[in-house]
Amino acid sequence: MSQRSAMARSNRANRVVVLGSLNMDLVVRVSRLPSPGETVLGHEFLSAGGGKGANQAVAAARQGAKVCMLGCVGADHYGRELLALVRAGGVDVRHILRVPGPTGVAAIVVGDQGQNQIAVAPGANWLVNRDMVSRADPLFHRADLVVAQLEVPTEAVMAAAQRAREMKVPFLLNAAPAEADLGELLSLVTLLVVNETELAIVLGRPVREGEEAGAARELLERGPEAVVVTLGARGALLAGRRGLLERIPAFSVKAVDTTAAGDAFVGAMAARYRGLETLPEAALHACAAGALACTRPGAQPSLPTVGEVEAFLSSNPPVCG
Repeated sequence: MSQRSAMARSNRANRVVVLGSLNMDLVVRVSRLPSPGETVLGHEFLSAGGGKGANQAVAAARQGAKVCMLGCVGADHYGRELLALVRAGGVDVRHILRVPGPTGVAAIVVGDQGQNQIAVAPGANWLVNRDMVSRADPLFHRADLVVAQLEVPTEAVMAAAQRAREMKVPFLLNAAPAEADLGELLSLVTLLVVNETELAIVLGRPVREGEEAGAARELLERGPEAVVVTLGARGALLAGRRGLLERIPAFSVKAVDTTAAGDAFVGAMAARYRGLETLPEAALHACAAGALACTRPGAQPSLPTVGEVEAFLSSNPPVCG
């Protein structure tokens, strides 16, 4: 890339393609999370747009990226509502298909301390396939980054990763919900984002606190160019093949609902990532976005704008985890 084209690239918004899920979130707030077999009365209910794919698409758009999403919703009222919400979030929805059957739904219970329990009925999300990726091929020609998670069939995620590799476009995989055997998919990943629990599942072994750096390096041997481990209140850990190893501190906030904090992080990473050299700055911005998302209820309603993140960064110094 010439110096002139590199400057032009750095001065414009990232063009991001997100392949992923769209769910209607049905959220009940409770004083404490129920134990197995227990019924706990809630004190608040809300429905909001969700699904890791849709959340990350809206998060990236609110951080200034130009985002197009691939996915499926059902031919029901939830499908219509989700399309309207994602479009209102600044995302191009022309490649989101309406298919027969129900839209994906997530049942979420949120405790007063911000912890949550989530169960998902995938619905239309399980109809995302390779053909959808093939029909969206022009998007890959124009993309700066392709993003996917694991709430849609792996064959579709693999197709998107393969097409990104063919087009020499970086591929960001948020391995959530985590799977123990990602096999060939990991070899196609540019940037892998996992939390502490997902890190252990993908590796197939327990990872104790303080062992994340070694575990991230182990994952690098399976294919990714870089691994980002989100550590909640301890910030994030970055590891890259070129010797990069850096800890990004967290931000102290009063958590209201942590439901979409990880998606806010990934969306902000997608909007800011321009190669391994930008990873630390992008991760700091992403940690701030995730922290802000924790201070608001709901998934997509909690996702901050780029202005909000920049204002937060200017007035809230990070803390050591």
